[in-house]
Amino acid sequence: MTRLHTALLLLWTCAIGLSLHSCANPGTGPDGGPFDETPPSIVAISPAQGTTSVGKKQKIIITFSEPIAVENISEKVTVSPPQQDVPEVKVNGRRISVQLQDTLRENTTYTIDFSDAITDATEKNPLGNFTYYFSTGEQIDTMEVAGNVVDAETLEPVKGALVGLYSSMEDSLFFSKPFERVARTDDDGHFSIKGVAPGTYRVYALADMDGDFKYTRGERLAFLEEAITPSAYPDIRFDTIWADSVRYDSVRTIHYTHFKPDDLVMRFYQEPNAIKGLTKFNRERPERMTAVFSGTPSKRPEIKGINFDATDAFVEDACETGDTIIYWLKSKDLALNDTLQFLYTYEATNDSTYALELRTDTMELVPRLSNARIKKLEEEAQKTWEKELARRHKRGDFSQETRPPETIELKAATGTSITPLQNLVFTAEEPIMQVDTSHIHLTLVTDSTQTPAPYRILKPRLKEFTLMAEWRPGQSYKLVMDSLCATALSGKNTRGLTQAIHVTTNEEVGSIFLTIPDADSTAVVELIKSATSVERRVKVENQRADFFYIVPGTYYVRCFFDRNGDGKWSSGRAEPLEQPEEMYYFPTGIEVRANWDIDQTWKLTERSLLKQKPAKMQTKKSKQKKQTGHEKNIQRQQQKQKSK
Repeated sequence: MTRLHTALLLLWTCAIGLSLHSCANPGTGPDGGPFDETPPSIVAISPAQGTTSVGKKQKIIITFSEPIAVENISEKVTVSPPQQDVPEVKVNGRRISVQLQDTLRENTTYTIDFSDAITDATEKNPLGNFTYYFSTGEQIDTMEVAGNVVDAETLEPVKGALVGLYSSMEDSLFFSKPFERVARTDDDGHFSIKGVAPGTYRVYALADMDGDFKYTRGERLAFLEEAITPSAYPDIRFDTIWADSVRYDSVRTIHYTHFKPDDLVMRFYQEPNAIKGLTKFNRERPERMTAVFSGTPSKRPEIKGINFDATDAFVEDACETGDTIIYWLKSKDLALNDTLQFLYTYEATNDSTYALELRTDTMELVPRLSNARIKKLEEEAQKTWEKELARRHKRGDFSQETRPPETIELKAATGTSITPLQNLVFTAEEPIMQVDTSHIHLTLVTDSTQTPAPYRILKPRLKEFTLMAEWRPGQSYKLVMDSLCATALSGKNTRGLTQAIHVTTNEEVGSIFLTIPDADSTAVVELIKSATSVERRVKVENQRADFFYIVPGTYYVRCFFDRNGDGKWSSGRAEPLEQPEEMYYFPTGIEVRANWDIDQTWKLTERSLLKQKPAKMQTKKSKQKKQTGHEKNIQRQQQKQKSK
């Protein structure tokens, strides 16, 4: 063993010994003295910590000073190098036994990282991060590599990701061979790979769903483009020594070995459409069929009719993500056909090679709500109408002698108060085939006068249309849409709608002006109210992103670099490896007040990605940990002081 390795091993052993030391304050609780604050200590390890020249198979037994518990063994206990056969970990009273099932490799350092899983069985006082290590060779490799894994889009920590090293610089190993050394991320997304030999490594992470310690198509992943070279140097840190449960006695200086790199940040992502295929195809009603895919098809699926002519037979309504397509039948006669038989050709992933191929399935679809059932419901509705008509006749009411035609509801997506930059969006239950502007009337209301206001209609999506106008700040408008304003695919008209509209004044709204020095022309800034609600999106121009006419409230801001120019954040790819588009979050909420402008400079990389996303936006809340004996004693002391 070299002098350097001997020195590092000594420092590592000392650091572990110091971490196991703690001031004792034994007891049983409020009625019998303070709670026990003493964490379990190790009294024996077989084979001893740091044993070298270990044989082909190994069983490790660790004995503690008191009964212990090990939390989430499958999640927190990691053996490195990775084991193809799962090690057997048993806990019995004061003892932990680990039986390694694989034949051990020659001249290799093995580590069993228990993380923070070991506590005493009663008060859950933690032992602290503990790693057992031995070597099948004549020396122990002591280097460490640490960092964090975050979700590439949300920047939230990723728990349970497998992070691994390869000494080769070839990306192909990530897809073909298990990691050489591994660790798992904890609740905070942190990882520490231990027992690393000196050298240069590539670092990867994945959600190892099949347990083979290498990437499989469809698993989430992350990678660092640059190779890393582990290093170490002597360092010091400071630790507080407590006089009792609430007062500290002194600060202790601890000498330890500082391993680098310890600040890696890996951006975890899901390759888009990694596994493509048709997951279900059903016919909810006679006039509508829905196809759902596991990934967005890059090629438009095709329908070839067997018992009908599929040429121009459908109106296709694809959702925004493209993984769901609704097929609306144009012909009423075709909808009366209770059984539709056709060939459906779509893009799918080959199960063995993962290559994309065209697959054709024979479909035979029957509507869940049958034509016979619809006819029966119609007859019941007609009988109900005739009974109501007879009752009105008895009252002498002959105002409405014919049954009103069935209509489709038209819903307004915006409220009655809008800003000058907003437009009115209306949605229907089925495709809108025609909008007749002669039946849409928009007027500017001034006192008792109504003046026609110009507008135009946009129809960006199949089941919605947008009314655009030059809204004047502080003015009121009246919108009247009668029942003939729009016609749906079924031939039904939409119901009439009358809506009063107030446009906010300049004094009722605020503005946000952002200067972003490190943004280029591909940057897009989003104004959001929550993790899933994007209020506004603008492209950065001349390193500025300006938001006008913002309704007062608390907003959050994020920025991504739209490298592919599709106007939205895009994930990365696996083969070939390609990083996701960079995402950044403004670290605090921005409070917008009425008649107030906010001018803010935002340096995207000033903070680490780990410290950017505001706490109130975090969707993954920290797991509640059980109170330790020390925490219980503090609470007990506070209660005693209050009772005096």
